[in-house]
Amino acid sequence: QKAALARDPAALSQTVRSLLANRLVLKEALAKKWEQRPDVTAQLARLRESVIVETYLQSLTTPPADFPGEQEIKAVYEANASALLVPRQFQLAQVFVAVPKDADKATEEKARKKVDEVTRKLKLPGVDFAAIAKSESDDADSTEKGGEIGWLTEAQLRPEIRDRITGLAKAAYTDPIRLDDGWHILKLIDTKPAQTRPLAEVRDTLVQRIREERVEANRRAYVAELLKQYPASVNELALSKLVEGLAEEAR
Repeated sequence: QKAALARDPAALSQTVRSLLANRLVLKEALAKKWEQRPDVTAQLARLRESVIVETYLQSLTTPPADFPGEQEIKAVYEANASALLVPRQFQLAQVFVAVPKDADKATEEKARKKVDEVTRKLKLPGVDFAAIAKSESDDADSTEKGGEIGWLTEAQLRPEIRDRITGLAKAAYTDPIRLDDGWHILKLIDTKPAQTRPLAEVRDTLVQRIREERVEANRRAYVAELLKQYPASVNELALSKLVEGLAEEAR
């Protein structure tokens, strides 16, 4: 958190102001002896116990700094290769002609004429798809970028589009595709084949995950051993009365 704040002066300023505001509230509350209220005292006691337990468990269960080793990292990486697979991606651009799904006949015909005109222009020799997108497309987000909508995975594409894009040659474009929001003419700029993310890219995430799992395993083992040494029993009759009391308070 400190590292993130160091890179963001505005966030750091806001955090400092928030801390100062809390200190002012704390000062006023202490002046009124708020911490001596029975309900607040009980909460503070529970919080104290929680902090002691948590920090003590951390001291016992946190693995050494050099854990995990490279061999274990590689083993986890290989075991999870399928989950680290990045599906095939398509870099696309489009010319979009907006027309509502429930548009009247006149609006539909007007949009269809525009689509036909765009299609005609795209068939001209030496046509510049980006220029046509800038002048004709109704998609405000991509118009200034020559119709480019970026990289999308197969899963992000609607079936109607994915079926047309798959197998399309680079720099080729689809026939007009009618969707609920209007007509789409898509150009395939480039593709990336499906590939497994390299170890260097996911190493830090894997290390964090392995360490977290080891901490959890160490905690379970420690608590289980503690319960073995000091077996605990629960008074079921007292417990049922407690449940009844809690239910009554809730009502």
